[in-house]
Amino acid sequence: MAAPGKKRAVNVEENKEEKDNLEETESSDEDSSSEENLDNSKNEVIQIDFEGRNPIDSDFHGIKQLLSQLFLKAHINLTELTNLIINQNFIGSVIKQSDRDDEESDDDDDDETDANQVFGITTVINLTEKQKLECIQQLRSLLLELCIEYGSDREVSFVRNLMSNDNKPVGLLINERFVNIPPQIVVPLLKSLRSEIQRAVERKMAFDFSYIILICKLYKTDLTNKKKKSKKNKKSSHEIIWSNPEEEIIDKLAEVQFEFSVEKESDSGLTGLWKESDEEMTPLRRVLIIPASNLDKMIEQYWDKT
Repeated sequence: MAAPGKKRAVNVEENKEEKDNLEETESSDEDSSSEENLDNSKNEVIQIDFEGRNPIDSDFHGIKQLLSQLFLKAHINLTELTNLIINQNFIGSVIKQSDRDDEESDDDDDDETDANQVFGITTVINLTEKQKLECIQQLRSLLLELCIEYGSDREVSFVRNLMSNDNKPVGLLINERFVNIPPQIVVPLLKSLRSEIQRAVERKMAFDFSYIILICKLYKTDLTNKKKKSKKNKKSSHEIIWSNPEEEIIDKLAEVQFEFSVEKESDSGLTGLWKESDEEMTPLRRVLIIPASNLDKMIEQYWDKT
């Protein structure tokens, strides 16, 4: 069983969002007071400390939930994949509330937050060395099938060669977190992951990757809907929202990429308050294949941006 000894604290500030469908007050005095309290609530800043910790057995359900929001209805044995992540506890981190915040929340009777809740997972899985596992076989097949359906001939050829060449190990980078976790936490987690990979390689473990695959969550405006609104503007660009902002930088370092829609599947990756006038967003997944040598560059570029 893994010991939760590794910790990387990251201070993050979050603003409380206005709740939808607020009930109207019965008198004008109460209404005025309610508006004042609401303004104070909206301006309130909450200081939250997060830590990166080793994945342990009790994180199973939290990790599996995060994987399910990435893979949705894909035929992947998430139970086996989650156990694989926990068993290789020397690689990767789960995001949790810091011990200090845990102690403070214990004193607050109104705070029902689970101290062991997993807010995110950053790790890497060997798709080459572990290919005898059912979940890895499913992942490899899924990636190739999706590339054949949505990728170009060049991309299909590249992925076929990559999956059939055991001399060029491939890692699947899993970088998943809840949408309300700010991206500032990414740099320390990726730096830690890089160091862990280096230590594993020095110990002759199977983490010396040639390429890294990352499946990104993103959203685009509904092009069909947009054409109906403006037939003249046929070349209008569509807005892209990245669920994890850092992955927009990683996208520029990819050697191969392809994407596909998941609009027919239930997707809880992006939530918020929407207006009727807002553009409809189509959920997509973009697969990035990055030379492993670009990992340092990826961290540096995101560090410079933040």
